[in-house]
Amino acid sequence: MTMTIEKKLRDFHFWSGAAVNAAKLTFEELDRLEEILEEQVDWDKEELWSTTEINDTMQFNFEIICKWLDLNYEEVMARK
Repeated sequence: MTMTIEKKLRDFHFWSGAAVNAAKLTFEELDRLEEILEEQVDWDKEELWSTTEINDTMQFNFEIICKWLDLNYEEVMARK
């Protein structure tokens, strides 16, 4: 079975280390990241992001996410 859920990234339920990283981003930054992730979808092939891929990207590629958002990784990590 395949399920497709449309939800704003700011409302996504991250878990584990991804939740910690996501909490360091503002709603505006999450909205910009959502646009970036959507640009990477191949709509013709319906290759959509899975919840696990979204979470893993936030957890394990957070430094790259900061680059995509033109943010300084160390400064973002210092946010409370």
